[in-house]
Amino acid sequence: MESKIEKLQKIIDSSNNIVFFGGAGVSTESNIPDFRSADGIFNIKLNRKFTPEELVSHTMYKKYPEDFYNFYREKLIYKDAKPNYAHKFLAKLEQLGKLKAVITQNIDTLHEDVGSKNVIKLHGSVDSNSCICCNKKYNLMEFLSLTRPIPKCSECNSVVKPDVTLYEEQLFDNVFESAEYFISEADTLIVGGTSLIVYPAANLVHYFKGKNLVLINKAMTSYDSFATLVINDKIGEVFKKIII
Repeated sequence: MESKIEKLQKIIDSSNNIVFFGGAGVSTESNIPDFRSADGIFNIKLNRKFTPEELVSHTMYKKYPEDFYNFYREKLIYKDAKPNYAHKFLAKLEQLGKLKAVITQNIDTLHEDVGSKNVIKLHGSVDSNSCICCNKKYNLMEFLSLTRPIPKCSECNSVVKPDVTLYEEQLFDNVFESAEYFISEADTLIVGGTSLIVYPAANLVHYFKGKNLVLINKAMTSYDSFATLVINDKIGEVFKKIII
């Protein structure tokens, strides 16, 4: 009986239009924890505890900016993180011309750091921040050097907001449309490190019309029954067994 790794090897070998769609599990192997695993914050003034999802919501950003920015800096920014084997594997697959796009729900820059060129970031990036008034741009290190707890623009002293999609905010239309296009054109879609429970991102799987849908995740997902191949393991550990 053919093993799952052997089957994945054959799928990758025979595919020339692969798209990778990844989630938090790709970055956790670089010691970036899923922010949902973080403890919430108890607000003494309000006598209530906020969940991680609430802390990165548009409401929190607007109503309780100090709590928002403190949590954002502590739980969503890991400037010293390094790319892991999964990032390196995907960059090499792109260099070989097999991988056409990396679509990620993560906001770190690890795919770009290791050389991936066509990275579609559904939820934005920690390396891009904008003044809400004059639109002056700040990269990650510039952002971290701004005033605390609420970062203020060096030009106009208005608030600087991370260019990431918060809960209660819509994805940028052009980003979702680009992801939809690459998935709809792919002959193989590899979904890795995501439980596919965050919407609307999870809906992207429905646009796949190709031959091979591969799901690689430590836990089961609700899409397993639709897949050509399901491997319940860490994404990096699986890719280490593939020869390219």
